[in-house]
Amino acid sequence: MTEPLRVVLADDQTLVRTGFRMILGADGIDVVAEATDGLEAVEAVERTRPDVVLMDVRMPAMDGLEATRRILTGAAGEPRVIILTTFDLDRYVYAALSAGASGFLLKDVTPEQLTAAVRTAHTGDALLAPAITRRLVQRFTRRGGDTAALHRDLAALTPRELEVLGLLARGLSNSELAARLHLAESTVKTHVARILGKLGLRDRVQAVIVAYETGLVSVGEREAAE
Repeated sequence: MTEPLRVVLADDQTLVRTGFRMILGADGIDVVAEATDGLEAVEAVERTRPDVVLMDVRMPAMDGLEATRRILTGAAGEPRVIILTTFDLDRYVYAALSAGASGFLLKDVTPEQLTAAVRTAHTGDALLAPAITRRLVQRFTRRGGDTAALHRDLAALTPRELEVLGLLARGLSNSELAARLHLAESTVKTHVARILGKLGLRDRVQAVIVAYETGLVSVGEREAAE
């Protein structure tokens, strides 16, 4: 018998947590802990070792983005984190992706979309709300100067580095890349660092944008391995 997925809910609003717990429970997903701020979320994850964390952004004591960074340390067995917020702000999207979150959804998702997101994240896929994905790419493809600065010749990359960049652009974390490519996580970090260095990029978000702009991956593309 398949074990039910185990989820930690982090949100400072009791009604939100109650509603999410009822929705997930009705679909056979166990809520193993609830947290009212980022510090409690980090502690709950260390204590319960969930499969997925649903993380609000704006919370007292520690916000959800910092909590996500602390949870996703690259250690074995780290959970997937889905940022679930009312605030459709670009800076949250970029910060969440940089922190290694597996998804960014708005709280107006339907119960079916919420449970599907938890199951999708658990399988290792990344997900963004469709409107956010479109805007993420459109924003950078419209920006003349900045876009030109981000265009890079991918010929400088080795076949392995191209493979890493493509998977990174699809939202895989370092640990997921290591598992997918059968590499040590330290080796993955070396590949990512070399990609950023060769392309003159600041961070993983810029790498994702370059991957889309150069056509290495496209919006809505599914991995061939699926």
